[in-house]
Amino acid sequence: MIDIAVQKQLGDFALDVSFTAPEGVTAIFGRSGSGKTSLINCVAGLLRPDAGHVRLNGDDLTRTPVHKRRIGYVFQDARLFPHMTVAQNLAFGGDHDRDAVIDLLGLEHLLNRRPANLSGGETSRVALGRALTSNPRLLLMDEPLAALDAPRKAEVLGYLERLCDTARVPVLYVTHDMSEVARLSHTLVIMDAGRVVRAGPVETVLSDPATVPQVGVRDAGAVLTGTVRSFDAADDLTEVALSAASLTLPGRLGPIGAEVRLRVPAQEVILALQPPQEISALNILSCRIDSLVEGVGPGVAVSLSCGGDKLLARVTRRSTRQMNLTVGQPIHAILKATAIAATDVGTRKDRT
Repeated sequence: MIDIAVQKQLGDFALDVSFTAPEGVTAIFGRSGSGKTSLINCVAGLLRPDAGHVRLNGDDLTRTPVHKRRIGYVFQDARLFPHMTVAQNLAFGGDHDRDAVIDLLGLEHLLNRRPANLSGGETSRVALGRALTSNPRLLLMDEPLAALDAPRKAEVLGYLERLCDTARVPVLYVTHDMSEVARLSHTLVIMDAGRVVRAGPVETVLSDPATVPQVGVRDAGAVLTGTVRSFDAADDLTEVALSAASLTLPGRLGPIGAEVRLRVPAQEVILALQPPQEISALNILSCRIDSLVEGVGPGVAVSLSCGGDKLLARVTRRSTRQMNLTVGQPIHAILKATAIAATDVGTRKDRT
């Protein structure tokens, strides 16, 4: 359990943050300048809070010298020692579970290289490995993928998903990328202007229409978890079973029984009063309207229940009025198979 309540004045900027989070990955999400990095620097001890506490399983880290906190920190720019090999950089972190870390992150063939001879993705993996070999009680990651291009980011995301499945330490993961939030985190903390504006389980927070202004219209969307039911090799389509329905998505997403986590953008969901006939979209889900929240522009965020799963749709006020949408009303959510980007889909583990 992480319990954070810190205040810090930084010039004209006031950081005043309070939240608790269970074990697992907690994403700290917000726009640039919201105070995300300042927060985890207070946790790490790189900034001394003016007041408050940072408790990890009951221990107040603010009362512990920085070098005794046992915190692993992965910076955005990696900060590897250029004169050391990969093996030496890992040894600088420590030797805790060294072989397991090397295997987890696929570092065996890189051990004799120096940082100048690594790709961006390889550099990020080594920085992560160095943090893990230090036997941390808490792992901090500050935008670790922000400097990578799309192929390298996809590569490292796969390793991070494996880490999230196997790590026994809590993680605070700073990002402004909602795909990373959806694929990696269990808990989401949204920051704005130095304060927490929303915190809770990621599925709950992102399916709430009130969250749309806080994450932005383009990033708004629900997170779903399902299992791979089947794969159609002829059409290159995977069927993912949800609690009361299924989704058909492009590509092979994993073996039968594998857990799949995905983000469904609210702006990609179309609503219909009746089941549509003879349309190209492969996904038509029977839902119920839980709530409707009007935005400051022309949009209305609609929260939907589909069995035990929550969806979010964004439609116009005109459509809401013309369809006479109301809370409790049955509705059909329509989603093209190609509406969910590959970067928004992660395969976690075999559940069989």
